[in-house]
Amino acid sequence: MPLLRSLALTATSAALATALATVVAAAPASAAAGSPAPRAAPTHATVLVTCFGRGLVMPPDFLLACGDGNDRLGGLYWSHWAADSAVATGYEEANDCDPYCAAGHFHTFPVKITLSDSKPWPGDPGLRHFTKLTISYPDTEPSWPHDPVRELWD
Repeated sequence: MPLLRSLALTATSAALATALATVVAAAPASAAAGSPAPRAAPTHATVLVTCFGRGLVMPPDFLLACGDGNDRLGGLYWSHWAADSAVATGYEEANDCDPYCAAGHFHTFPVKITLSDSKPWPGDPGLRHFTKLTISYPDTEPSWPHDPVRELWD
């Protein structure tokens, strides 16, 4: 019985080795050398840079208050995205910070977002990024002081 088990294990090992050799042979040379896989060319040349330094195209949500998360955009529907501007509708969810942010309450407002002022992105010389975000409120807007025009980060 040990001889049969040994032969079965040898046959299984040989089959696995053959499968592994096939996979390695089919892999691109860059993968075998350990270098990163080539990245696909972007479909849009202008991105919106997140708090974490990622360039996104038409994100469904976007954090405006990177430090504490007290202001964000959500439910974004992009009706326009081009090299020089982008337009979306959605909602802003903002903390009133009354009496202070930890004890404040979040409020939701319908918004129209316009991105503009695209410039070369230092994070990726082949791309541009939007540097200005304008929020307009078709219904009600926050009752506390807020700036509808925001300068965005790199």
